Formats: sequence, structure tokens, C-alpha cells
Amino acid sequence: MDPTMIAGILGGVGGATRGLIGLLKSLALKRKVLWQYWAITVAISIIIGIFTGIVFNYDPRLSLLAGYAGTDILEGIYKGFKAEKVLVRK
Repeated sequence: MDPTMIAGILGGVGGATRGLIGLLKSLALKRKVLWQYWAITVAISIIIGIFTGIVFNYDPRLSLLAGYAGTDILEGIYKGFKAEKVLVRK
């Protein structure tokens, strides 16, 4: 199998793992699950995993970690741009 494909699969697994943990948290706290957000983060984590696999092609396990961590970074960016954080000037 192509190393880039392996990197993408591992990146997706890492992102899906992160998404599954968030999903379990939401279900435990009885919050509404945002399925589109979950699907988007998994799709983007596959892209992150592919690029990490290309750059660090000596160890595809790094793509798994990049998919997990990359999704976490994306979630932080998403929370940083929420509409609740508006500066009000007097």
C-alpha cells in the first residue's frame, strides 16, 4: 500500500479518536451533538495526517498522532472565533 495512503488512514483514525472522545463527553453531559462539526474535523484530520506522512515519511505512526493533535488544535481555533468573544468598547 502507498505510504501516503497509510498516512491518511492513520491521520483519520487519530482524528476520529479525538472526535469519539468528544462525542462520548457530549453524550455523558447530555449535550447536543454537532454531527457536521464532527465530520469536518475528521475530514480535516485526514488531510493533516496525509501532509504529516509526506513530511515525516520515516514513521507513519506520526500521522496518527498528528490526526489526533491536529483536530485538537482545530477545536481550539474554532472556540477562539466563537461569537461570544466580542470586545465591547465604552
